Amino acid sequence: MRNPAFWWTEHSIAAALLAPIGAGYGAIAARYMARPGRKAPVPVICVGNFTLGGAGKTPTAIALAQLLSASGHRPFFLSRGYGGRVAGPVCVEPKRGAADVGDEPLLLARVAPTVVARDRLAGVKAAVEGGADTIIMDDGLQNPSIDKDLAIAVVDGRRGIGNGRTFPAGPLRAPLKAQFNRVDAVLLVGPAGHAAERAVDAARKRGVPVFRGDLQPAPEVVAELAGKPVLAFAGIADPDKFFATLEAHGIPAVIRRPFPDHHRYRTDEMSALLTSAQRNGLQLVTTEKDFARLSGDPAAARLIERSAVLPVALRFRELPAMEAMLRDARRRRGAGAAQI
Repeated sequence: MRNPAFWWTEHSIAAALLAPIGAGYGAIAARYMARPGRKAPVPVICVGNFTLGGAGKTPTAIALAQLLSASGHRPFFLSRGYGGRVAGPVCVEPKRGAADVGDEPLLLARVAPTVVARDRLAGVKAAVEGGADTIIMDDGLQNPSIDKDLAIAVVDGRRGIGNGRTFPAGPLRAPLKAQFNRVDAVLLVGPAGHAAERAVDAARKRGVPVFRGDLQPAPEVVAELAGKPVLAFAGIADPDKFFATLEAHGIPAVIRRPFPDHHRYRTDEMSALLTSAQRNGLQLVTTEKDFARLSGDPAAARLIERSAVLPVALRFRELPAMEAMLRDARRRRGAGAAQI
């Protein structure tokens, strides 16, 4: 499913008509978020976002895990495994495909041990038993089952919080005020537009620190593709962001094929991509998430073989401040938390 365009524009008639439903949904979501959570035996860092769809949560979670690992800690990722059929808890292994555990956990597992569990409490237990000294939740800001020691809301600089309305009238997962009650910091990814500045202003009014980060594509891949016309395809929350990244780094996206987030490519879609690229003399290029999803599908072998992948990594602009916030979150917990 693609997010409706009116979510990202102001003064939409559709949004106004859906506002009463959004108010009801938001009230339920706010009550749900206010429930008390259980303390984990180790510090829990949650990387979430205010809105439905992507904002850069997974690259942020990876960057935090790398900081913790560099400091001698053993972080584990905890993911619901959206799009996968396995309920878990299960530790992600190379033999697992996206159909089992979802695409994002496959990316996370390259960096640190990753547990997929729809029951977050059971996932925490499995991670701790596996040797985790810190748990990083990729998503889960709106899930109250686990008490978070540090909750970071990631905001996409281009789309921000959209029209500021709650689903289905807008992209917010719950009213902004209810979400800010559970947030310790905001991370703004990329240059900020008007919709993102609204979230930044709201954070500053509440005394919530705002950090900034940038998604940087792998320089060796950029060098290889620079100036080469490509057919770009992406099944992520905001494909236009991927296409814009290509253009910004001198990679002309002559043909752009957007698909819904977590899209499972059909055989005819894969054939169409291959045919179009060959007919127009274009190099195929896609995202890491799409490539991870395709890698678990035997029917995608030809598309995988002919597609380049553009990995991105998140870089914190205020790196020392982010490192200090991680240290403080761990220090506040101490060593003797209650067992789940």
